Parts: sequence; structure tokens; C-alpha cells
Amino acid sequence: MTWILLIVLFGGLLLVGVPVVAAIATSAAVTLLVSLPMEPATVTIVQRMATGLDSFSLLAIPLFLLSGEIMNRGGAARRLVDLGRALVARLPGGLLLVNITACLLFGAISGSAVAATAAIGGFMIPLMERHGVPRPLSSATNLTASTTGLLIPPSNVLIVYALASGGVSVAALFLAGYVPGLLVGIALMLVAVVTSRRLLAATNTNASQIIVPPLWGSLLEAFPSLLLVVLVMGGIVAGVFTATEAAGFSVLYALILTFAWHREIPLKALHSVALRTVRTSSVVLLLVSASMALSWVMAYENLPQRLAAALLSFADNEIVLLLLINALLLLVGTVLDMTPAVLIFTPILLPVVQQIGMDPVHFGIVMVLNLCIGLCTPPVGTVLFVGMATGNVSLRQLIPPLLPLYLAMVAVLIVVTLFPGLSLWLPRSLGF
Repeated sequence: MTWILLIVLFGGLLLVGVPVVAAIATSAAVTLLVSLPMEPATVTIVQRMATGLDSFSLLAIPLFLLSGEIMNRGGAARRLVDLGRALVARLPGGLLLVNITACLLFGAISGSAVAATAAIGGFMIPLMERHGVPRPLSSATNLTASTTGLLIPPSNVLIVYALASGGVSVAALFLAGYVPGLLVGIALMLVAVVTSRRLLAATNTNASQIIVPPLWGSLLEAFPSLLLVVLVMGGIVAGVFTATEAAGFSVLYALILTFAWHREIPLKALHSVALRTVRTSSVVLLLVSASMALSWVMAYENLPQRLAAALLSFADNEIVLLLLINALLLLVGTVLDMTPAVLIFTPILLPVVQQIGMDPVHFGIVMVLNLCIGLCTPPVGTVLFVGMATGNVSLRQLIPPLLPLYLAMVAVLIVVTLFPGLSLWLPRSLGF
């Protein structure tokens, strides 16, 4: 009955409004108290929370966050928007395509869906409104496209998955995320084109009025920012440095580019940039700490093995089992943030999919793509509410334009799940 206690307690704490970190740690401690006396149980929980952060790989998370924050404050988002306008603004639904393209590019620099939603949306939503695009549609497009940054490296959540899986290569995960991330972007673009043709007569009418910057000038402006992606991924693939060392290099590069090359913000702004990064990192790492303690408790109580056996007995067909796992992760993503979801459910589900021959790298991409959809879904979707605030729209206004975008993301999820080569081709081609 331990797993029932754990689920009921955790779900009940979330329902009454207890913060996620406190709900995770409390449910883990109470569950362990069923098996151990008070003192060893509480000491064990504290120890597991502390040792859960004792990982060199986790150092990459605050470093990549700091790099993305520096680049954002230094005008990288504006330059990428200008490049997107130069590339696709004249196409049908052009400004929607610009938004998606800019989010793809910015995600490859920052690795943060929330940052992309706020930074790109802050530029694009007012611009699209001036050209006849309704705010709910532009906000929905912006927030869904921003999740591609969690698949396209550098991605903090893929680092977390590598930790939770017990040693999957971060470099292989980074490479595996490129094709699925681009597929999500292409699917969203198709929805944008169809939507613009059916509903945005004003956009098509005013398309000639959109100011399109020169392509080569925009490319030259954005090139130093895009070069960061090439240097970081090139260094990882070539074995020059690890993902954590790459994160440190990205911070150094961002500092030089922002404060020595572009010089758009004063050096004293670094204090506020660092403070914002510390706040974000502390939330993420505290979630990691509590989730690692909960994962240990589940392993101590043999819950992953029991749940794995239950899933395998429920569905013996490989495709049915994968669809069932996808449905479970989509449900989890609606009520749980991405980091704790990865840390809690990876030890449970990874042994199940490995028994049917699924590669851990492929499963990591499938899990993250599932949870990306959850970030755009009420009641807990972080990106959803940031997108609502950025676009100044209500949830009621946002749901209708979100539905076809949801369907596009789910369609890509099914394709990526059933065709592992889409994820594994690139890392295997490069020897990972």
C-alpha cells in the first residue's frame, strides 16, 4: 500500500496549494516513515536531498541559465527576430512564422522555454497585433514554439534526464534533440500557414506593409549569437569539453559578446543578470534535490519494479505500451513541472521501455517532448501562464487557437515515438 500512500499524499498536497518542492519532500518523508523510525527516516531524506545535488553535470544548469540570461539582456532576442523577419516574413502567415523561427533560434542559445516565451513574445506579439494578428493567436503560437528550446540543445532538462537515467550521454541526448525539435517547429509552421489562410485576411492584406530588414545585414547581426551554438555543440561532439565545461565556455563567450562586442548594456547590469539567474537556478536545483530524495524512497520501497511489472502485465503489445506511457506522461505534464516529472518518472518508466528494446536516448527525447506539451497545458503549465502574461490574454481566449497547435505537437510526438531513427540517427552517425 506504500505507493497508494505516496500518490494520495503527493496529489493531496498539490491540490491544497502546497508548493511542489514541499509536496515532494513531505510525501517522500512520510512514506519513508512507514518503513523506518523517525530519526533515520528524516536524516535519510536530508542526506538524499544533499547528495542529489552532488553532481558535476548539474553545474551546467546554472551556467547555461546565466549564459542565456546574458544573451537575452544583450539583445540576442531582437537580432534573432530580425533574422526571422528577413527569412520568412513575406510568406503566408509570415509574422507567425517569424515568431516560430525566432523561438527555434533563441531556444538553441538559451535552452529556456520561459525565457523564449517572454523575450520573443515581448517583441513579436505587439508587432503581430499591429498587422492584424489577434493577440490570442500570436500568444498561443509564441508559447508553443518556445518549448522547442527544451529539445534543441543546450537543454537543461536533458541534463536532468541524463542524471536521472543513471549515465545516458548528455552529448547523445543533445544531438538526438535536433530533429524532433525541428519537426515540432515545422508542424507549428504548417498550422500557422493554414490558420493564416483561413482566418487572417488582415495579415495577408497587410503583408506588403511589413518592414523586412535586409537578409545579409540581419544574418551578420545575428551571426555572433548563432556562433555560440556551433562552438558549444562542436566542442562537445569533438570531445574538446564536457557539457558542463561547454556551459562555462558559453558564459565566457556571452560575457565577451555582450559587454565587449555589442556594448548595449552597462557592466553594472551584470548584477541584476546574476541575481535573476540565481533565483531561477535555486528553484530548479531545489526541485532536483527534493525529487532525488523521492526517487530514492521509491527505489527503497521497490515501487519502480512493481509499477513496471504492472504496466507490462497490462499491455504486452509494444505499440500499445508506448502509447499508454505517452498518455501517462501527457497527464503528468498537466499537473507536474518538467524537472520533478523527469526525476520521478524516469526511474519508473525507463526499465519498462528498456525491456521492450527502446533506447534510453530515444526515450529521453520522447519524455521531454511529452512534458513540453504539458508546459502549455493547464492547470500547472508554466509556459502557458508566462505566455498569458506576456500576451495579456485570458485562458478562455487562448484555448481555441491553442487546440490545433496542441494537435500538431501530439502528432509529432506519435511520429517520434514510433520512429526511433528520427532521434537516434544523428548521435549514431557521429559515434555516440
